[in-house]
Amino acid sequence: MTLPESRTAATPASGDRGPRFLSPPPEVRITNAFERAFDNVVATARTCYSGSGIVRDEQILGDPQAPPEAREERARRRDNLARDLYQAGHHTTLQHAHFQFALSNVSRQFLWSFLHSHPFYNSEQVSQRYVTVKPGHYAVPPLAGRALQIYEDAVSGQQQAYEDLCRLLQGPVSSAYYARYPARRHYPKKYEKEVQKKAQEVARYVLPIATFAYLYHTISGLTLLRYYRTCLVPDAPLEQRLVVGRMVEELLAREPAYAAILEQPIPEEETAEYRAMREHAPRDDAGRRAFLEAFDRQLGDRVSLLVDHPAHNEETLAQSVREVLGATPERLADDEAIALALDPARNGYLGEALNLTTLSKLSRALVHCHYTFRKRLSHTADSQNQRHRMTPASRPILETHLTSEPDYVTPVLAAQDGPSLKRYRESMEASWDAFARLRALGVPDEFAAYVLPNALAIRFTESAGLLDLHHKHAMRLCYNAQEEIWRASLDEALQIRAVNPRIGRYLLPPCNIRQMAESRPICPEGRRYCGERVWTYRLEDYRRVI
Repeated sequence: MTLPESRTAATPASGDRGPRFLSPPPEVRITNAFERAFDNVVATARTCYSGSGIVRDEQILGDPQAPPEAREERARRRDNLARDLYQAGHHTTLQHAHFQFALSNVSRQFLWSFLHSHPFYNSEQVSQRYVTVKPGHYAVPPLAGRALQIYEDAVSGQQQAYEDLCRLLQGPVSSAYYARYPARRHYPKKYEKEVQKKAQEVARYVLPIATFAYLYHTISGLTLLRYYRTCLVPDAPLEQRLVVGRMVEELLAREPAYAAILEQPIPEEETAEYRAMREHAPRDDAGRRAFLEAFDRQLGDRVSLLVDHPAHNEETLAQSVREVLGATPERLADDEAIALALDPARNGYLGEALNLTTLSKLSRALVHCHYTFRKRLSHTADSQNQRHRMTPASRPILETHLTSEPDYVTPVLAAQDGPSLKRYRESMEASWDAFARLRALGVPDEFAAYVLPNALAIRFTESAGLLDLHHKHAMRLCYNAQEEIWRASLDEALQIRAVNPRIGRYLLPPCNIRQMAESRPICPEGRRYCGERVWTYRLEDYRRVI
């Protein structure tokens, strides 16, 4: 195992002289924010104990025309109260004020490992499924000499493989696309962009996880404080420090008072993950392979394997519904109670476009049923999967899973076309060859990993309550969903049916749910309709390659 030297982050200032990426620096700016964010922290706290109504933000510092010393005293008292609240752990006051960041020149690896690894954010980022990736847009870690040349050559080769696959896959995609939409075969010019998007959705698997993204990212002040405190955890501590440092700079430029409660990052060698890796993680490829092989043996041929669930999920759900209604089992049997919560014909909220279930007393009974799955997805698929923030997972410290041998996922469409599969495998071999050569030159895994492809396999365990899993399956069993996550969701729904049939029968794509709720149109996707009458199929018969 390669353990980097100790890195203690500097304050978020432009004078930080630590290591830098060789690629263009991250672009970070606040585009929308509360007008008096830090004053709001104290105003919300004081409102809790106010006998005269709401304390407004502008009351905290008082009259702008007051003598400077008076306003300075009020600012001192504001800061002291904010520090007291912060140290005591009364952090809800910090969650009101939100900041919307526009981020560019940030890697997919950084997004997966850090920015999207928790529940308390909202992001809208450029999609590699629908937007063509152009050459030159990728992160370059601080490498030099031979290592830098290997890295640049590898990324150039991955871009070429991406462009080759976009071309090679045109034929297979066209065949699959027009088999699904026979009437469109007569208008190829009209639909060539749709075919292109399907081809690049598969081709993107060969791109490096170093590929840049741009996005809007909205978080509370509390989340930004947490970002800064933990920005040196694995897997991308340098990029995390640089990006989060810039986010904090933006915050302090707008709201310098936040400095009163801003804690410095935990040094890398003091993070729980660093210490645990030193003590327990395998230090060689043989040890890492042993873990990967054991995981895959248990998974078998599934993408997602049900490994745990409470023994009485259905009975607990039924009893919870009865409690909502004050009914006894004699008055409301289990089957009827479960249907009241899960049958869209009975629970009309399930047919709504707006997800209302967390506000429904009947629907909230679903939170008591739980399921745990062991999963293997590509880095690119899991980057979408993790956006379902209410079905959380224990994702790996990535470097503890990395070996010099190729370890990747192959999309179905690529696997079914000979020339495409050959080119795909060539690209995978070349990517891991570059990774191995970088490691041999002493490049830490943190930096060498950026050259690995989107196809890189990620293994983890994921758990969910039924309330949130039902929503996820309604989104991801749709034939328009990303193919890997669709297969994982299909695996999960079928396994839940096997152990909890009275629950599993209602885990369906949106068209089935809307049909049962008598909502129209049955497919909510409009012009994005997948072309299949999925609501007429049995779950066991679902098949797709695009």
